[in-house]
Amino acid sequence: MTLVEPAPAHEVPSLHSALAAAATGARLDAAQAEALLGAGGDDLERLLELAAALRDAGLEASGRSGVITYSRKVFVPLTTLCRDRCHYCIFVDTPSQLRKLHKPAYMSPEQVLSVVRQGAAMGCKEALLTLGDRPEDRWPEARAWLDEHGFTSTLDYVGHIARLITAETGMLVHLNPGVMSFDELETLRPTAPSMGMMLETTSERLFAEPGQVHFGSPDKDPAVRLQVIEDAGRARVPFTTGILVGIGETLRDRAESLVALREAHERHGHVQEVIVQNFRAKPRTAMQGVPDADLLEYVAAVAVARLVMGPDMRIQVPPNLSDPEEFALLVRAGADDWGGVSPLTADHVNPERPWPHLSELAARTAALGFELRERLTAQPPFVLDPEGWLDPAMREPVAALADPESGLAATGSAGRSVADSGETDATTPVLRPADRILLNVRQTRGLPRLAEAAASDPLALDDADWVRLLRAEGADLDALAGTADDVRRYTVGEAVSLVVNRNLTSTGFRSRPSADPTTFTLDDAAAIAADAWDLGATELCIQGLLPGDAAPSAYLDIVRAVKASTPGIHVHAYRPQDVRDLADRGGLGLDGALAALRDAGVDTAPGTGVKVLSERVRALVAPGDLEIDRWVEGITAAHRAGFRSTSVLFYGHVETADERVAHLRRLRVIQAETGGFTEFVPIPLPGAAGGVALVPGRAPLDEHRAMVAVSRLMLSGSIPHIQIPWTRVGRDAAAALLRSGGDDLGGALLDGRVRPAAGVEHGLELPVTDAAAIAAHLFRPFRQRTTDYREVDPGRKTATR
Repeated sequence: MTLVEPAPAHEVPSLHSALAAAATGARLDAAQAEALLGAGGDDLERLLELAAALRDAGLEASGRSGVITYSRKVFVPLTTLCRDRCHYCIFVDTPSQLRKLHKPAYMSPEQVLSVVRQGAAMGCKEALLTLGDRPEDRWPEARAWLDEHGFTSTLDYVGHIARLITAETGMLVHLNPGVMSFDELETLRPTAPSMGMMLETTSERLFAEPGQVHFGSPDKDPAVRLQVIEDAGRARVPFTTGILVGIGETLRDRAESLVALREAHERHGHVQEVIVQNFRAKPRTAMQGVPDADLLEYVAAVAVARLVMGPDMRIQVPPNLSDPEEFALLVRAGADDWGGVSPLTADHVNPERPWPHLSELAARTAALGFELRERLTAQPPFVLDPEGWLDPAMREPVAALADPESGLAATGSAGRSVADSGETDATTPVLRPADRILLNVRQTRGLPRLAEAAASDPLALDDADWVRLLRAEGADLDALAGTADDVRRYTVGEAVSLVVNRNLTSTGFRSRPSADPTTFTLDDAAAIAADAWDLGATELCIQGLLPGDAAPSAYLDIVRAVKASTPGIHVHAYRPQDVRDLADRGGLGLDGALAALRDAGVDTAPGTGVKVLSERVRALVAPGDLEIDRWVEGITAAHRAGFRSTSVLFYGHVETADERVAHLRRLRVIQAETGGFTEFVPIPLPGAAGGVALVPGRAPLDEHRAMVAVSRLMLSGSIPHIQIPWTRVGRDAAAALLRSGGDDLGGALLDGRVRPAAGVEHGLELPVTDAAAIAAHLFRPFRQRTTDYREVDPGRKTATR
């Protein structure tokens, strides 16, 4: 956002004098910080140099030279009700919105545990509790829920949930419930080793003036927030705070905010990290038309935060709010912490900005000359001084996960149940919490409870349990679908996504022009890609065996022609069967074929060309498909070669429920080995050979609801996205399936103006406006995505209305 009301020039010292002061290690005042925040050109380069040097000195002094940290977390949105009205927030709901979404006022303990247990199984050690400020003060519905469940306040419930999480999973809770009094901080201290609240800004104007971002939000009064930070220090709470850049504040506001944080820390020593967060505009907010924070202004703010706060402070930048290409600038600016990153849950505050994959974050960090190391929710100095900073109730849980030398996360440590940590008789089996639930479920034989157990720990169910869920009907099916949708909501979030793409069927390739409209030449491929790009597509999907008389090199030639004409388009190309054809007929071998495809310009791969991972089914339904073991070999090799892919199951033909379960289990195994699947698509097989109900007499929509819901539950914590094949089920049914655990509508499937019939599913299109309308009907946000579920460049986004 462009800055407003810059401070008068005579109040700001010269930039060069401020740089000189910073170079000597002087304690910068607000006026000097303001001057530095305006640096550009060579002066900005010098500012980054000074900030990086100060960061490096601090890391060396702490014994962590060359280390950038992060916390592996799950994000728990305990309630989205709030008494504030911030003009840029989409996290918050009203009670009427919750009713439309079929969403509870507060997550139940069971819903919370279903998320955090999966996170613990994935190695997460932090559960971040984020929620709106004191919703019961504004909404009678919140007060009624708390009264009904026996809690005096939202903060009382926060403490209960925090204790439950640590007792059941061993994970450490970071509390982010907004404004708290000194007494409330002390009350919550035994439940969590750290807490946080963004200062955001000290600007009184943004709070007091009508129309400004914090007007009407009592908890955004800068004086109130500064008092919370002060009280957290008095209460000896390791505290995370920071500033938000680009919400209308001036350079002076930014400078004064950073100085205020430094002064609070100097009094109490409790600020464990300062987040410098860049504003990102959100749809459906008062600030939706405001530009995002300027990159260089943001980078300057990171550098000045480092210089103001000194070498011993951890300066955190959220990696999902910046493009990966911008990471180098942030690291050069003195950042040394990426904050919490989740392998399971979305950033529910910024749902349009997916987390980077941890392997990718580690690789990018290494490319910048740093090692990525995992920390706990409390930073090492506080972990290593438990008597000074941790409540006695928190010392054992923290010690169980901490490396005693560095204070970082212990290598190989994972959440565990404190309740289960005592000694037991060698003949007595130790049951995980999910095992206890499942044991009770099997005794009571309640299918809704079985679905809850699946939500908590998919690996705890046996094949017979999953078959029961696949066969659910009536009220049991409604409960199954609702549980799956809760898992979707609290993991990947509320957004319904779509990629704007076009299909090109490589079986239609011809070396010479043909009158057949389903065919194309290399020149046509180039024109098709350029046309799709002009229409707003970001992806071209190419798949299908080449004709027998075509040279295998044509697989590569098609991709080269596409990339030559349209370098920016994402090529999603070639099934394992197609790659095997190139490997065998081209004499390249599997690894050689994959390397050649990468060099030609392929970006990701379709995981299609298989119906069910069963040789019995393949022989009966699709004997021309690649043998199952060779398909698995091919998709695994593609993942290991760096290609991410989709995954599918075609159901409703001759397969049994057990074969569906076995298919999903094998996908989980592949995913555990490679991490290469981005999504799973359960596809009903129509026509004379398909459409067979798993449960005789069950309505087709219910067949699909059961399949989607089981897919969500069984793959949760493994393959994140469940795509609804709208071309097979229709738009109305697709909307129902998005309520059963689905979160994605696949592709727009543009036909285009050049050889439109050359793509599979020709004649079926889902324009962005129509997809957005489906999401709006469900009262869920719509998100146009890239093939690999990243944010689309703003210049490539298609208008939704």
